[in-house]
Amino acid sequence: MGTRGREIVGIDVEKVIEMLNAAYASEWLAYYQYWLGAKLIKGPMKDAVAAELNLHATEELNHAVLVANRIIQLGGTPLLDPHEWFDKSPCAYDAPKDPYVSVLLDENIAGEQCAIDTYKKLMDVTKDKDMVTYNLALTILEQEVEHEEDLQSLKEDFDLLFSRGNK
Repeated sequence: MGTRGREIVGIDVEKVIEMLNAAYASEWLAYYQYWLGAKLIKGPMKDAVAAELNLHATEELNHAVLVANRIIQLGGTPLLDPHEWFDKSPCAYDAPKDPYVSVLLDENIAGEQCAIDTYKKLMDVTKDKDMVTYNLALTILEQEVEHEEDLQSLKEDFDLLFSRGNK
C-alpha cells in the first residue's frame, strides 16, 4: 500500500485488517454454502430458490474479491489457508446436510443476518477514520441487506404455499 494511503487511516490498521480477514473468511464460506446449496436443493420452488442461491453465490464471491483487495491495499495479506476460514469467520457455515428448500432458506437467512452484523461492526469501527474501508463495508452491507430480504421473501412464499394448501 502507498505510504499516504496507510497514513490516512485514523485507527489501528492491523485491527482493520483483522476485521477484514474475518469478513473475507465469511464471504468464502457464504459463497460455498450458496453454491453447493443451489446444486443439492430439493423440494417445492427449488428452481426459483436455486436461481437466487446461484446469484447470491456470485455476489458473495465478488465481496471476497473486494475485501481481499482492501486487505492488500492496507498492506495486509488475505487469509492464505482455507482451513483458517472456519476459525476467523464470525458467521457459521451450514453444510447443506438437509437440502430441503425451507431448511436451506433458513440457514442462508441466518448467514445473511450475521454478514449484516459483521459489516455494521466494520462500519462502526471505521466511520470517520478509514473512509475507504467504511464505504466498502457500506456497499457490501447494502447487498447483504438485499440478500436477506430476497431470501425472506422466498421463505414467505414457501410458507404461504403450504399454509393455504393445508386449509
